[in-house]
Amino acid sequence: MTEEISKIDFNNNDINNSGVIKENKPEENKVVTKMIKRKKILAGVFLAFVILVLVTIFGVVVPAKAVLSSVNSVKAAAKEAYDAAKAQNIDLTQEKLTATRKALTDTQNKLQALAWTQYVPVAGGYYSDTQHMIKAGFYGLDAAGIVTEELKPYADLLGLKGKGSFVGGSAEERIQTAVGAMEKVTPKLKDIQGKLAAIREEIDHVDPNRYPDSIGSLKIKSNIVTVKRLVDQTDQFFGDARPLLEVLPKLLGQPDEQKYLVLFQNDKELRSTGGFITAYAILRIDKGKINVESSDDIYNLDAKITKKVSAPAPILKYLPLVPVWNLRDTNISPDFYVSMQNFLALYNSIPGKTAVNGIVAIDTQFLVDVMNVLGPIPVYGTEFTTKTVPQCNCSQVIYELELYADERVGYARGQRKDIIGALMGSIMHKALSSSPKIYWGPLFQTGLKDLAEKHVLVYLMDNSAQKAVEALNYGGRIRDYSGDYLHINDTNFAGAKSNMYVAETVAQKIDIAADGTITKTVTLDYKNPQPPSDCNLEHGGLCLNGLLRDWVRIYVPKGSILKDSKGSEVKMSAGEDLGKTVFEGFITVRPQGVAQMVITYQLPFKAEKGKPYQMLIQKQPGTTANQYTISINGKQTDSFGLDTDKELSYTW
Repeated sequence: MTEEISKIDFNNNDINNSGVIKENKPEENKVVTKMIKRKKILAGVFLAFVILVLVTIFGVVVPAKAVLSSVNSVKAAAKEAYDAAKAQNIDLTQEKLTATRKALTDTQNKLQALAWTQYVPVAGGYYSDTQHMIKAGFYGLDAAGIVTEELKPYADLLGLKGKGSFVGGSAEERIQTAVGAMEKVTPKLKDIQGKLAAIREEIDHVDPNRYPDSIGSLKIKSNIVTVKRLVDQTDQFFGDARPLLEVLPKLLGQPDEQKYLVLFQNDKELRSTGGFITAYAILRIDKGKINVESSDDIYNLDAKITKKVSAPAPILKYLPLVPVWNLRDTNISPDFYVSMQNFLALYNSIPGKTAVNGIVAIDTQFLVDVMNVLGPIPVYGTEFTTKTVPQCNCSQVIYELELYADERVGYARGQRKDIIGALMGSIMHKALSSSPKIYWGPLFQTGLKDLAEKHVLVYLMDNSAQKAVEALNYGGRIRDYSGDYLHINDTNFAGAKSNMYVAETVAQKIDIAADGTITKTVTLDYKNPQPPSDCNLEHGGLCLNGLLRDWVRIYVPKGSILKDSKGSEVKMSAGEDLGKTVFEGFITVRPQGVAQMVITYQLPFKAEKGKPYQMLIQKQPGTTANQYTISINGKQTDSFGLDTDKELSYTW
């Protein structure tokens, strides 16, 4: 009995419900074996799943949540630093930059808990990108720290909130001290550019295509693309600005004084580079201290020219009563550098002329912008303001300047021939005689804005400084460009100040054929809604709004072919100038009238599928936000006011 029991294999037999041992068949044994193996596999999978969850929670989720929390702290601190910089509070900016660095360091430390993911496919790429972004962040903080530290001594001079080092004596004495110290700052520019280059190198490692377009409402890919573009632009801008910053002490009269010719361009009588040249002044700068050495009417300077040169063809054609070339008409080229070469060729023939180190041109908009900061300016017993007056429906300062500029008002010109110099002197006196914190910051910002909008143009004799001016687009140059290009240049050959009232709109209709051929139709609309002035010479009235006789030039990519034109009162011609093809025409616009010019032309290159359509539109100096619309293949793509040169990119 015992032997029989010992022979029973309980692994291969079952016991039935009656307690009787039942022997399994071979097929049933196989099924049982499979079930047992399946249970073992399921148990193993479940165990692996539990382990994976635990690893995910403690190896990824918990560290990731900590990293995310730290990243949010970095964002908050960085925003506070940005807000402090925007508020021009240099002390608070430094404090917030320190807080941002601390938060970024915390993020870097917490990210180490996820270091093992760098060996995981896909996840490793994200980890690497994060490391590059953090390194770029530290380089950015280094650059910002250098900038704030170097600007801090100049805080009061720049109108920043914070006590600078140059606080003793008068405002002029502080400026002289600051300019003398600038040479110590220039070596730091190399350090800043090095940090910017390091940021660019780190960000270049980040591939936007690795990321989704968005997660919920948060845009991912486009934000990364934007950051990369901003980094590139910042690096490029500083690289362009550095040569100018390095020679800035010299330009401000350190160690030797510098003299500059300031030209006043009346944008209400629009000319190629921004306006009719009505007056000039000589500025002398000695270690930052500015003096108006002399000023006069441009006609008096023209009278001193001994070199008589025949006027160029456009002036002979549209101003036939002016057979010789005068200084006041030399700004005939849309390129300010070329126009100033014309100016200097005549200016240098004047006996006893003042040698200058450069030329700065300003227009009425610049004066209005400066006076909007400073308030009323008294000159010759008249208080100049920016309030609108009914005589011209324009700023009072502009009306007074027009009274001066109008050639027929002889008494005004005789008594106040140096009005521009006197006005500039009064502006500088008001700015310098008060606390720097009141005016200097806004004036500094106004100057940068007006340089960008071409209400101020600069030509310098120093070659390196001139190159830097051009790189920053402060020189009024017609730029080279590989894509589509447009610059519309209007020249008022009438003498009336009707550009004060004429509104101009530009519509670009771009048609791209299946083979990539590009045909453009550009429509220029001019409208003058104001009634005419009394321009009768015998009446002696102020002729502000008269007939606009407009020489129109349209600069497009070199090699473009004119297909059709309408609206020009002379036959539209095509030629080459400044590395572009230029179409020339002529229109007149009457008070309370309209005019239109339409040209159709084919570009010399073809559009490529899958590549963006790129275009550069250059603003004419002296104009203010002419309205532009752009349509591609019948669909309106863009609409804007052109305040500055604008580079555009469209998908089509």
